[in-house]
Amino acid sequence: MARMANRNPAQLPDVAGDTVALARPLDWVGMDHIALPVRIPDGQGGQLQVAADIDVAVNLKNADARGIHMSRLYLQLQDGLAREAITPAGLRHLLQDGIASQQGLATQARLHIRYDALLQRPALESGFAGWKRYPVEIEATLADGHLQLALSFAVEYSSTCPASAALSRQANAERFAEDFAAARPLSVGVVRDWLASDRGMAATPHAQRSRAQVHVELKPQFEELPLLALVDALEAALATPVQTAVKREDEQAFARLNAENLMFCEDAARRVASVLANDPRVERYDATVSHFESLHPHDAMARVSGVNA
Repeated sequence: MARMANRNPAQLPDVAGDTVALARPLDWVGMDHIALPVRIPDGQGGQLQVAADIDVAVNLKNADARGIHMSRLYLQLQDGLAREAITPAGLRHLLQDGIASQQGLATQARLHIRYDALLQRPALESGFAGWKRYPVEIEATLADGHLQLALSFAVEYSSTCPASAALSRQANAERFAEDFAAARPLSVGVVRDWLASDRGMAATPHAQRSRAQVHVELKPQFEELPLLALVDALEAALATPVQTAVKREDEQAFARLNAENLMFCEDAARRVASVLANDPRVERYDATVSHFESLHPHDAMARVSGVNA
């Protein structure tokens, strides 16, 4: 089979300049679900490279232009991500370069970046640590020189039902009264041994893995996206984040935290809002907490939103 001769790109057909049918400007044109590596701050002054799923687009302001320079936009994004870390400044540079790559066809650009952040979390008591996955989405738009940034992520925690806890305490109290109805001497040792026996637990409250899905619009004047800071603050406020490396002492500490932090979904939503409403980097927030019920075949949910001054 004869090889095709190398051609000068200028000799190849280009239909981009053909007359446009139904000419009009377009809000956004680009590519969705591009697989590219991105560099994110690791929270310790360094950077990590992770795989990302990216959407990129620009507006097509010229009604008579058939389309944007798609390949230029892709190559600019690929080259830019090799230079720029995912910070507010880095995202602004990527968007500016995306607009410039269109040679006057565009005045706005947007990026939507999805990746999984792996954060190392310490155990409660044992001194061990493990890695936990946090799905992250970053949305960045540049229009008229104004950068808009939004950050979305999820935090998982345990929720123990306050009503179930109250009912369990009542059942335990009734069991105690039943077992000790006959008059006999009581001592701390006797009661302690009873509590440690099978008879000492007539009922247990139900608990479930739960999730807080958070979306925040950010003020872009900060040097880094506040993912780690917000995750830390929310996990501290919820008090029962799910654990990774666990020994028996960690599991007992986790059980104590659940008992100290009984939560309906409404309680959890208020805890989340208390963090987001007082963070100086957050302009607007919208959070949904979901408790994946072990009592019911459906989930309990609560949603809260707000605008910060």
